[in-house]
Amino acid sequence: MKALRSIDSTLPSERRPERVWYTSYGSNTHLDRLAAYIRGGRPLGAAREYPGCRDPAMPTQSVPVELTGAMYFATWSPVWGGGRAFYDPRVSGRVMARAHLVTAEQFADIAAQEMYREPGTDLDLTGVLARGRAVLGEGRYETLVCAGQVDRMPVLTFTAPWGMTDVQGVPPSASYVRFLGLGLLSAGAWDSEAVAAYVAACPGAAGHWSEQEVAALLGRGRRTSGGPKG
Repeated sequence: MKALRSIDSTLPSERRPERVWYTSYGSNTHLDRLAAYIRGGRPLGAAREYPGCRDPAMPTQSVPVELTGAMYFATWSPVWGGGRAFYDPRVSGRVMARAHLVTAEQFADIAAQEMYREPGTDLDLTGVLARGRAVLGEGRYETLVCAGQVDRMPVLTFTAPWGMTDVQGVPPSASYVRFLGLGLLSAGAWDSEAVAAYVAACPGAAGHWSEQEVAALLGRGRRTSGGPKG
């Protein structure tokens, strides 16, 4: 098993970093999925073509981390046909995630594509690096969060401006669960049982996906019907 990278919760002093850890807790934990955002293309199971980043280089490192907070599934994704993953840093708990070392420019381009916008505009990271959170707009992934730093580079992600209890949970699709789960599994810090139990317990998935069904999607569990129960 691969060791988790420890996050220093101290906010970084550098306000204009060249490189950041884009920390994914959803389907971009999977490198094939992330490649569509960086190089452009359509990942398997998705219904959208992505333009890609200005810089098409893949991350120089991808490491397993755990964020403080909770992951939940909500809203409806026309790309996946089910709920999307969101991160609430204000809830107690732990979130399995994968931090990808990319340029600040690439982080901005990935964030733009998550909002179905064209990449090409840099983000002002000053606010999030100074305060740990910055709401750039009302969009579902326009709230930036800095969880601290790894190797003196900021650990950044994006989520919704609302909290986990403010919205109704929406079950994720099988394709979404598969990409998310396999991405976490390939990070090397968790086994299939741990990943399946984690995903099945997240609000939005809980009561609709069982541990056994998630494990089956990962190719490591007992065969089931493969679909959610509700």
